[in-house]
Amino acid sequence: MDLSDLISVPAIMPALKANSKKQLLQLLSERAAAISGIPEREVFDTILQRERLGSTGVGNGIAIPHGKLAGVKRIAGVFARLEAPVDFEALDDQP
Repeated sequence: MDLSDLISVPAIMPALKANSKKQLLQLLSERAAAISGIPEREVFDTILQRERLGSTGVGNGIAIPHGKLAGVKRIAGVFARLEAPVDFEALDDQP
């Protein structure tokens, strides 16, 4: 499987502005909903529930927020590069 099978061009956000982890998750959920047709609130709630289990911030400025949604038949993603880092409670304590 190629990365292009998971992330389409409309799913790429090259200069995203977010002031907090919550705002970032909301913006990612909004884009995922627009691409997938799944309600934005459902996407956001699923990602937020996963974050409550533990941060998906893996370190070196990278986070991989994710979740499982009922009825989704294939894996898809959204890619965002932030204009400025946000605190994501990463393992290395770096934004």
